[in-house]
Amino acid sequence: MEIATNGRTLKLSGDFDVRSTWEVRAALYDHLAACDGDIVIDLSGVDNVDVTALRVLAVATRRAAGYGRHVQLRGCTGPVRRMLHLSRMARLLEVEPRAISA
Repeated sequence: MEIATNGRTLKLSGDFDVRSTWEVRAALYDHLAACDGDIVIDLSGVDNVDVTALRVLAVATRRAAGYGRHVQLRGCTGPVRRMLHLSRMARLLEVEPRAISA
């Protein structure tokens, strides 16, 4: 799992699963503490995700909401979107709408 920050965006790349949740959780909470306002988690580089990883995002979203802030998921690939819906986490997480091509 590779984690990079760019302003208010946290970009994740690789497999986001139970093996990387501690690393991502620490980076996410540090990012929430360091940034003012809403943050974006860019998942365009994530190949696979599991329910444990999505729960980390849901808990961080709830924590941010407690401070009046939002966490938005950007660039969700097909496998990520599928797991969001299968796990029913899509109703707990704010996912940026996909652009519709003409």
